[in-house]
Amino acid sequence: MPDGIALCRSAEDVAAAITWCNENRFPLVIQSGGHSYAGFSMRKGGLMINLRLMNAIKVENGRVTVAGGVLNQRLYAVLAQNDAAITHGRCLTVGAAGFVLGGGIGFNMRAHGLACDQLTAGEIVTADGRIRTLGPQAGGIEGDLFWACRGAGGGNFGVSTSFTLDTFPAEPLTVFQLAWPAETRRTDRIALALLEDLEKAPLDLGLGTRLSLQAPKPKDRLRGVGVAISLMGQLKGAPEALEQVLTRAYAIARPHHGMVWGNAPYWAAQAMLEEGYGSGYFQERSTFAAPGQAAKATAQTFHRLLEWPGTSGGADLRFFQTGGKINDVDAGATAFVHRASAWIMDVGLTWDKADPPHVVAQSHAWQDRFYAALGPFSTGGAYVNFPDPSLTDWRRAYYGGNLERLQDLKRQVDPGRLFEFSQAI
Repeated sequence: MPDGIALCRSAEDVAAAITWCNENRFPLVIQSGGHSYAGFSMRKGGLMINLRLMNAIKVENGRVTVAGGVLNQRLYAVLAQNDAAITHGRCLTVGAAGFVLGGGIGFNMRAHGLACDQLTAGEIVTADGRIRTLGPQAGGIEGDLFWACRGAGGGNFGVSTSFTLDTFPAEPLTVFQLAWPAETRRTDRIALALLEDLEKAPLDLGLGTRLSLQAPKPKDRLRGVGVAISLMGQLKGAPEALEQVLTRAYAIARPHHGMVWGNAPYWAAQAMLEEGYGSGYFQERSTFAAPGQAAKATAQTFHRLLEWPGTSGGADLRFFQTGGKINDVDAGATAFVHRASAWIMDVGLTWDKADPPHVVAQSHAWQDRFYAALGPFSTGGAYVNFPDPSLTDWRRAYYGGNLERLQDLKRQVDPGRLFEFSQAI
């Protein structure tokens, strides 16, 4: 817990809290209302600047303006009322601010770009207590901050209090959830076929997918249980288009369980793809893969899923499909540098507080070995919105060739490093 919490209702409140911290040399932490995978939005002692009361949303003229404390759940409800959408994620408890600042991935990203690519204006309070208006026409520091707010992640340059994004019509689509249980034979071949099929799918389908290869628990592995596969996503075409995309995978084995809903109302379909809620602990280790590399990585590392030492939670290798409109943007045009990928590969691990420390440590060691094995097939990048405390060279992994410009901007707007955490620029 911090020493105190400043519940701010306006940018002026935020500026007053920052000024107070400067005058009293008091450390602070920012929480926009959501959460940080690595706990960077919390600290022991100091002042928490919390934006949860700043939750206004306005949709007009094809754009949505979102206050800094809005959660995805509220944003999606307002967008649904206006038959509008942006690129958005699956987890309702994520803060819209952190989501956009780190890039913002989702099933729409291949068709419409990242959420940060849809950003047209913003407002931020910097370390000097100034409220700055950001936009594509801004010059000087404000122009540089607008560039940085599109992919550099939250908490580095100030407190973001407002965002305006272009929307697009929330049109009907086909949504699907498919599963090949652990008892299915040759799931290694199915996984490779899925990755290859999905990557080759026509871009005009607007295909967005998330593929998970789930490691069996040790006791199940002894019974001959193998790797389970789940695939979810959406596309603009009819259900028959999905059949055509997955022809090779279906030839090996059709999914044992499946839901395919064609011509589904957009926001009703998104409810089928939402992230479930959990109460355990987790860590994700992500890296980007160029076209053709995810299948190679899977072929070389699939056996590692059968070596997981186990916790009371789960473990998997998951893939978020990128490419498309994301890669149409130059790597230096925004702070989000990862503009030449086809997938985000992610080794995920969950556990419970009841798991003995040595059990958790064994699984972390397995996760680290698995992640290292993906290295030869990686671009070397990692997704800043999946902050990973285990990364050694996290600066280059998150920011690549944009790092020096971001570091220079940090020196200009926060020379005293008021906005500081273990992975701050």
